[in-house]
Amino acid sequence: MARLSLVILVFFWWTATAQEEYVKYKDINQPIGVRIKDLMNKMTLKEKIGQMTQIERSVASPHVMKKFFIGSVLSGGGSVPAKRASPKTWVDMVNKFQKGSLSTRLGIPMIYAIDAVHGHNTAYKATIFPHNIGLGATRDPALVKKIGAATALEIRSTGISYTFAPCIAVCRDPRWGRCYESYSEDPKIVQAMTEFVPGLQGDIPSNSRKGVPYVSGKDKVVACAKHYVGDGGTTKGINGNNTIISRHKLLSIHMAAYYNAIIKGVATVMVSYSRWNGVKMHANRDLITEFLKNTLHFRGFVITDYAGIDQITTPSHANYTYSIVAGINAGIDMVMVPMKYKEFIHGLSVLVKKKSIPMTRINDAVKRILRVKFVMGLFENPLADLSMAKYLGCKEHRELAREAVRKSLVLLKNGKYAHQPLLPLPKNASKILVAGKHADNIGYQCGGWTISWQGMDGNITSGTTVRKAIEETVDKNTKVVYEENPDTNFVKSKKFSFAVVVVGEFPYAETMGDSLNLTIPNPGPSIIKNVCSSIKCIVILITGRPVVIQPYLATIDALVAAWLPGTEGRGIADVLFGDYGFTGKLPHTWFKTADQLPMNVGDPHYDPLFPFGFGLSTNSTINNSV
Repeated sequence: MARLSLVILVFFWWTATAQEEYVKYKDINQPIGVRIKDLMNKMTLKEKIGQMTQIERSVASPHVMKKFFIGSVLSGGGSVPAKRASPKTWVDMVNKFQKGSLSTRLGIPMIYAIDAVHGHNTAYKATIFPHNIGLGATRDPALVKKIGAATALEIRSTGISYTFAPCIAVCRDPRWGRCYESYSEDPKIVQAMTEFVPGLQGDIPSNSRKGVPYVSGKDKVVACAKHYVGDGGTTKGINGNNTIISRHKLLSIHMAAYYNAIIKGVATVMVSYSRWNGVKMHANRDLITEFLKNTLHFRGFVITDYAGIDQITTPSHANYTYSIVAGINAGIDMVMVPMKYKEFIHGLSVLVKKKSIPMTRINDAVKRILRVKFVMGLFENPLADLSMAKYLGCKEHRELAREAVRKSLVLLKNGKYAHQPLLPLPKNASKILVAGKHADNIGYQCGGWTISWQGMDGNITSGTTVRKAIEETVDKNTKVVYEENPDTNFVKSKKFSFAVVVVGEFPYAETMGDSLNLTIPNPGPSIIKNVCSSIKCIVILITGRPVVIQPYLATIDALVAAWLPGTEGRGIADVLFGDYGFTGKLPHTWFKTADQLPMNVGDPHYDPLFPFGFGLSTNSTINNSV
């Protein structure tokens, strides 16, 4: 009898233990709404605030993740686990932080984020695609979707599952240092290019509720539409400045692409540093809560920009308590702190306990964050592995980037006389001069947001420069001479058939790129003058936007806007030498002088050097000759 009682006792203990181990939020068969509710019912205030906190990898550790229940970690611009880190180094770092999160009481996984804005641009040897301005010139949303899918694979190759892309700003003034992150001045083109979202996240099912985030699987990543809203319309193009515009124009120009991104299931939205008619976007409850969440029915989460709530005050961080209240009550769900997370967590905790921030607002934020994590399968697959490492910089992606370069090139001039085109160039010319530092510099070719935040000088990652591409394209008997900064005597004395001059802007990002004059930096103008006054020349502009070119136009025989093409310089040679024709069209108006700015198509004072949509075409011809 005693033995039977013991057996019965053990049975009931085992049954009770099994029941205790089963929790709804860990059951993939339960509806996501049920899982969210079950998990939130178990969470303390401290755990909820932790989910709302995103910190920089340099201050993260397994201990920090566990102690503060951190919801997300990011790599700031250029922040890496090691110089030239391999996929394994990345994966090991991400998993180290993740194991800290999984060791917490409820085991809520963190999500790791990075700026992969033209490919997985922080990772060494990744494929670097043209910046968005170049993709806008392609007028090819299907291509942009493929680039999104390739970028997702390369991001996943390093164990990361969240990218702060795409930027769907509408750049209305090229003086803005982020203009190259904008597809176009035309909101319709930007709307079309939101195909990048399903490229990153996967195609939303036809029966899915509109506004609900969607990520289709382990080969996809969470996307982020940014920067909400009006960031491309600031006065004089000053980054983070005031966008003075009517509500009607804000909605029709700057908001337009958000409608498309939300319908396509974008999981997150990042708030802009800028102001709209004097009101900081990070504190704009009307546009974040009332319009984005309540009117557009966006069900993903809203995240700040880097230390974004700090900038609600002037100077930044002057009244952090006010910034937390204003930002969270405006509807921000996740705060990119990124360094002083203890101050943020403590401050938010105090404000909730004082009822300055209602608990309903905290619950809304956490529900949205958890929804994204459940939708993307993070609870089922929290740890990364090396199964996707093969995709980083793979041949297929480089060929796709090469295609994007070809389609992004805009031919602005072809010969001094219309009946005597210079392009396409002959492959069997006897001797070709290639000039300009931009001709042999991967860093300049890629621009900002490449390896480091501001971009870098030199051959900083794997790729093909314009110089190398030309050498590989021409006939084996053609001599290619590279001279970075030739003088007139050198050019005249060497009997060149023609010259390819590659000049442009030096790398920059964000505010560092703001420019009121938009001139080509030295020695670009002198190279154009020295070369083009002596022999037939083709000038290739490597720039993040239209720049002042009118003073040199008469001396230039052919002019190509190549934007910031990325690592695959072969795409430029493909079109220069006629293997493919020029097809790109200007995504931005090309002004005569900076005094005309801002000037966009449709403006009453519209008087461009080259109008929006301009672009000459050529036919491909494989067997061209001198």
